[in-house]
Amino acid sequence: MSESLVSLNNVSIYQGNSLILENVNFSVNKAEFVYLVGKTGTGKSSLLKTLYGELPLQKGTGTVVGFDLKQMDWKKVPYLRRNLGVVFQDFQLLTDRNVHENLRFVLRATGWKDEKLMEEKINDVLDKVGLKSKGFKMPFEMSGGEQQRIDIARALLNSPKLILADEPTGNLDPETSDEIMQLLFQISRDYQTSIIMATHDFIVINRYPSRMLKTERGRVIDSAAPVTD
Repeated sequence: MSESLVSLNNVSIYQGNSLILENVNFSVNKAEFVYLVGKTGTGKSSLLKTLYGELPLQKGTGTVVGFDLKQMDWKKVPYLRRNLGVVFQDFQLLTDRNVHENLRFVLRATGWKDEKLMEEKINDVLDKVGLKSKGFKMPFEMSGGEQQRIDIARALLNSPKLILADEPTGNLDPETSDEIMQLLFQISRDYQTSIIMATHDFIVINRYPSRMLKTERGRVIDSAAPVTD
């Protein structure tokens, strides 16, 4: 039986007092690649924020990589996030330090102390994303595609079981988007990592079809679920 890394049951998601999504039910298994689609303002970001502990789960039950979202508080959130990788559309790299130091900063912030192990891990993730020789470069010296690869490398630092990717191809040209999609599917396959990717890019979805979750009219529709009235 597949290991379930995300499980939401009868969940309602709120931003403050505003109900954004209700009766959300889905699970994501190990090594599964799932798209999260929907128009702007339909709750995609709120759903992702719930999964990585930024929005508290007020109603329903949910677990993410073994953590109970109902029991989340500010002390537990860092431990949840150490088991997740998050990839952003706008890279969010530190502009005042090179790639190597960007990655080292994340390792230190998540509790790593052994310098030798940190070096090995940084070289390992840069190798995985095909940028082993670029550790000395500053972010502004790199193309958008290279910066996105660094963002993915950063998400891999703590060997996450689950990666949440928020519009990772949103600012990239079609050819670079293709490269990033191939990399994400390869990571999912080779390292048995689950990926939930929010996107507006239906060209990408058509080229790399996979299961889809769609936010619409306050609900989440699962393409893998049987259609019921």
